[in-house]
Amino acid sequence: MVQMNDIEKSFPGVKALDKCQFTLNKGEVHALVGENGAGKSTLMKVLTGVHQEDAGTIFFKGKKVKINSPRKAQELGISIIYQELNLMPHLTVAENVYIGREEKKNKLFIDKKKLNQKTKDFLKMLNINLDPQAKVKDLTVAKQQMVEIIKALSYQAEVLIMDEPTASLTDSEIEDLFRIVKKLRSEGVGVIYISHRLEELKEISDRITVMRNGNYIDTVATKDVEIDSIINMMVGREVYETSNNKSSKNENEVILEVKNLTRKGVFKNINFNLKKGEILGMSGLVGAGRTEVARAIFGADNIDAGEIYVHGKKVNISSPSQSVELGIGYLSEDRKRYGLALGRDVATNIVLANLKEYMNKFGFIKEDKIKQVAQNQVKQLAIKTPNLKQDVKNLSGGNQQKVVIGKWLDKDSEILIFDEPTRGIDVGAKNEIYKLLNSLVEEGKSVIMISSELPEILRMSHRILVMCEGEVTGELGIEEASKEKIMKFATMRN
Repeated sequence: MVQMNDIEKSFPGVKALDKCQFTLNKGEVHALVGENGAGKSTLMKVLTGVHQEDAGTIFFKGKKVKINSPRKAQELGISIIYQELNLMPHLTVAENVYIGREEKKNKLFIDKKKLNQKTKDFLKMLNINLDPQAKVKDLTVAKQQMVEIIKALSYQAEVLIMDEPTASLTDSEIEDLFRIVKKLRSEGVGVIYISHRLEELKEISDRITVMRNGNYIDTVATKDVEIDSIINMMVGREVYETSNNKSSKNENEVILEVKNLTRKGVFKNINFNLKKGEILGMSGLVGAGRTEVARAIFGADNIDAGEIYVHGKKVNISSPSQSVELGIGYLSEDRKRYGLALGRDVATNIVLANLKEYMNKFGFIKEDKIKQVAQNQVKQLAIKTPNLKQDVKNLSGGNQQKVVIGKWLDKDSEILIFDEPTRGIDVGAKNEIYKLLNSLVEEGKSVIMISSELPEILRMSHRILVMCEGEVTGELGIEEASKEKIMKFATMRN
């Protein structure tokens, strides 16, 4: 179906692809893996016409082609689901799926009834409980991801590229997705599957291609290779995999306490505390209310009842700026929407939460001081960027995540809320973030970590709070915690 030979692509200051190879057979799932910045997404953007290759050749179904636009790729039968969501929030689900391809009645008006019905058929096929007429802005990240999948499938593509499609999905949603992928494979569709969840590859892929630093490393049959070998090819070094098995050193010192926190229709009677120098994991399925509780604590959303205490003192937080002044930092699961100024450079983003510290008494920016601080954060967090003036929108997803973390480290926040901190990040970058989290709690900082990955929750937490449908259903010490116990509480509906 697809053959890419010696593909090269450069951007200012960076050679993103260097003589890269890739092939896709009819009716196969071919996994493409590598660390953030390895070139996976860039290679796929060349295949889909977003970027034009500087050198190399592409063959589609045996014929040499020049894919000079996304429209050309779609005409050939190549569709892609991007890692970063690309939807119009003010439109409905159905309008997003069929944007630019709407059927009309009387040659003037969009046939919304037919549009909704066609979308409903796809939703039924994927076993998704979602209203075609719902506005995308009102959906969770997981549901928005499913809209992207439906949109790609609606093109009846012969080649379907999935860039981190399961990053925000629950286990049951992943099972539904895999069922669809296997059905597409049986019908002759070629699927290119990009994922950092390496455990998925054994179940879903036929072959695996590994990239590193913009270079092609190898292609192997999935059945003939172990995950450890794939990791070694990806990172070229040992990866941190040690599980946590002990409580925090400062068990008695409570730094944050939440009492009966309630937001009508979203969550109710939330009670927990956070201790100095610990990671409190928050687990639960999509829709449990974890993110909503975090946003309420941070002052991004209003509450109807309840109390918040910092260092034993009751505080009233009605805005994010107030929580920042109290020493609370929040890393959102949607980094592009809430965590970054995409049109600004790396240095500016790193100092954004602490900008007043870099102004003189006349209101002018101290550029030299900003440069020094930003350089230190880039070095400490191993942020891959050609320079500090690079727009943050041009960095890979993992490096964007590190910039957001750097912002809150620069502010020296005492309480850090990390919502899906490793979402869409490869195993090597995860290793660095895990080490960073552990170093933060060693310094006495306190972390609330929301994660949908049970191995991550078990690996990093000192205690685990489990939620289901807006309520806390269980709390587990790390010594007693297991996947089975967490899932029991996560499905404990009233």
